[in-house]
Amino acid sequence: MKNRYRLVLAYDGTSYHGWQEQKDVPTITQVLRKSFTSVFNQDARLFGVSRTDAGVHARGQVAVLQTNILVTPKKMHFALNNALPDDIVIRSIEKIDRSFHLHANIETKLYYYYFFSHRPKPFVQRYGWYFHKSFNLEKLKKSLHIFVGTHDFRSFSTGDERDGDTVRTIKSIDLSYCKKLGAHRITVSGPKFLHHMVRRIVGACLDVASRDEMLIFCLKKALDERDSKQTLLNAPAKGLVLHKVEYSKTKKA
Repeated sequence: MKNRYRLVLAYDGTSYHGWQEQKDVPTITQVLRKSFTSVFNQDARLFGVSRTDAGVHARGQVAVLQTNILVTPKKMHFALNNALPDDIVIRSIEKIDRSFHLHANIETKLYYYYFFSHRPKPFVQRYGWYFHKSFNLEKLKKSLHIFVGTHDFRSFSTGDERDGDTVRTIKSIDLSYCKKLGAHRITVSGPKFLHHMVRRIVGACLDVASRDEMLIFCLKKALDERDSKQTLLNAPAKGLVLHKVEYSKTKKA
């Protein structure tokens, strides 16, 4: 498949079993490939920069589409968006050469995690975790700050990394309030993340911030123990959004 295109996509992950194609369940990749085939009567291969889990959303997923046919990016953009369901939108398409690699030259992946401290309105509830316990906002901020920097994040992963490397760098973690959604937003940035890493960090910090008897030191201790079986909360997928992927350089064909 000689022709390569870089896609930037947004999707509501509620109805999908993640990005990666799976047997007998709907996934983002499966729907994209099916739509491409229906429009162009040709197959395509798709590779995503992040294999988002079931229920995780995206505003800036980056993918490479490979196909044997040559189509202008403008025509492909228009045709695919007309064929895709309403919960998947292609934001941009550009033709690329073989020098572009999805996982090379990534400067930052930016994730948002949304959670509600009050019961959300029905039309936004699918985009955040309703955390029904009261919590200490300052304690939450201090808890999140523990994870900034380079650490071994094995305790905040699934423990199933293929190469066993669980050292990652978090550039920043910020907490703000999104008035439009009525939700708190945790923004996490870094070049590379482990499976479930952001969700486990968010869940653990909210767990500690909502319990007077738990000290912030518990998080540092869990981090140092490097045990993926630690029992602090794992935040649900519905609050996580892949917001943006920034590359240091890209080349067009």
